[in-house]
Amino acid sequence: MHSRQPFYIFVALLFIVGIAASVYRGIEHKVPFVPGEQVQSWSVDAKVSFSGRGKPAEVSFSLPQDPAFDVLVENASSPGYGLNITDSTENRRAVWSIREATGPQALYYRVTLVPTGKLDIIEEQEPATPDEYIWPATEKLAAEQIIEDVWGRSATNLSFAQQLMGLINDDNQSQNMSLLLATNSSTKLFLHMLHSKGVPAKQVSGLVLEDQRRRQQLSDYVQVYNEGQWELFDVNGNKQGRGQNLILWEFGGNSVLDVTGASNSQVNFSMLQETRSALATSIDMLSNDGALDFSLYQLPLEEQSTFKGILLIPIGVLVVVFLRVIVGIKTSGTFMPVLIALAFIQTTLLTGLIGFLLIVAFGLMIRSYLSTLNLLLISRISAVIIVVIFIIGLFTLISYKLGLSEGLTITFFPMIILAWTIERMSILWEEEGPKKVFTSGGGSLFVATLAYLAMDNIWIQHWVYNFLGIHLVILALVLVMGQYTGYRLTELKRFKPLAGDK
Repeated sequence: MHSRQPFYIFVALLFIVGIAASVYRGIEHKVPFVPGEQVQSWSVDAKVSFSGRGKPAEVSFSLPQDPAFDVLVENASSPGYGLNITDSTENRRAVWSIREATGPQALYYRVTLVPTGKLDIIEEQEPATPDEYIWPATEKLAAEQIIEDVWGRSATNLSFAQQLMGLINDDNQSQNMSLLLATNSSTKLFLHMLHSKGVPAKQVSGLVLEDQRRRQQLSDYVQVYNEGQWELFDVNGNKQGRGQNLILWEFGGNSVLDVTGASNSQVNFSMLQETRSALATSIDMLSNDGALDFSLYQLPLEEQSTFKGILLIPIGVLVVVFLRVIVGIKTSGTFMPVLIALAFIQTTLLTGLIGFLLIVAFGLMIRSYLSTLNLLLISRISAVIIVVIFIIGLFTLISYKLGLSEGLTITFFPMIILAWTIERMSILWEEEGPKKVFTSGGGSLFVATLAYLAMDNIWIQHWVYNFLGIHLVILALVLVMGQYTGYRLTELKRFKPLAGDK
C-alpha cells in the first residue's frame, strides 16, 4: 500500500510555512493583523535660526535616528541653500551651505515619526572606558570626597549613578555638593563624576513630544552603560528611564547644531500628534526600506484592484470543497458558485440573487424552445450565449428606465458560465425532471451565498491580500479534504432507520 506519510509531511510544511510567513510579515514588517487599525504618529518641525555675517555660512544639524521611532517622511525647506544629508549609521546630519548669508536666516526641517516601542538601547560590545575627568583645583577635594563615599556604597554602575543623582537633587545638600553645583550644571556634574570612576556615560539630547506644542527646546540627559544596555537619567528632573513620548534626537556624543560663518544660532521645535492607518504606515515604511520590490503594493492601482478580486477565489474554492466533499451539497457545475459569488460582490447579495434567478428563468424558457429545433450542441450553446447577453442587456435597460441603479450591476455576471448553467439545467430537466433542477440550482445558490459571505468579509479580504502565506494554509486544507473518502453529512440521513426508536 502506498504510504501517505510524505503527503501529510508536505501538507504540514505548507501549513507551517504559511502561518510562519504571515506571522513574520505582521511582526517584522508591522502589517496589522486587524483591518482598519490606527497608529499614532508625530510630525515634528525644527526651525534653525541664525544671523548671517555677509559671508559663506554652513549649518550642520543632527537628524533623529532613535530606534524608538521610525522615520516615515522627512524633508527640508531651505530656499537658496545647498543641502546634503549624510546617512551615516552613527551620525545622520543635514548640512546646509550658502556663499553669502546676510541678516536673520531661517532653515526648516520636518519629520514624521512613528513609535516602534523599542525603548531599550542595547549595546552589544562594552564601550571604551572614558577618560578620567580632571577636576579644577578648587573642586578636586570636594568632588573626590563625594565620589569615594558614593562609590563605597554602590555595587554596580547603575547603583552608583542612582545614588549620585539622588545626592545632586537632595534638598539638604552638603557643603561639598553646593560648591560643585555653583560652578557646574547638574547634568555636567553628574557626567563628570561618572567619568571620574571610569563609568561609560555620555550626554544626549532629547525632545519630549507633546501635542500642539511650539518653540520647544532639546533637554539634556545622560546615558549610563550597565550590563549590555544604556540606562537613561534625567538629572534635572531626578528621574531614571525614558517615557514613550521622549525621542533622543542625538545620542552619539556629537553636537546637535554646528554653525560656521554666522552667529546667534538656535533651534526650536514644534510638534503635532496625528492618527494614521497602520496599513498605510507599514506600506510607506516598506517603501522607504526598499522592501516592496516583490510586493503587490508596487503594482499600479488598477492591477492591485484586480488582484484583490483574484486572491479571494481561493476562499470561495475552500468553501465549495468543504460543502461538496464534507457536507455533500450538489451544485450545477463544480466551481460555478465561486464565479457567481464574485459577481455577488459587485452586485450585492440581494440584487445578485434576483438577477441570477431572472436570467436563468428566462434562459430556460428560451432554451426549451431551442431544444425543439434539434440544433447541434455548439450552435445551441452559441445561441444560448447570445440570448443571455440579450437578457442581461434588456434587464439593464429596464433597470435604468425605472431608476433602479442596483440593476445596472448585473453585467458583472459571467455570461459564458450562465449560458452553460442554463444548458446543464435544461438537459437535467429533460432527463431527470424539475426536482433535480431545483436541487442542483438551489445548492449552487446556497454555496454561492456562503462563498460570497466569506469572500465579502473585511477581515478575510484584509488577510488574503496582505498575508499571502494564508494561501498556503488554504492549499493545505484543500489537499487534506481531498483525501476524505467517508460519508457526506447529507448522506447520514440514510442510516436514520437503523437507529430505531430509543
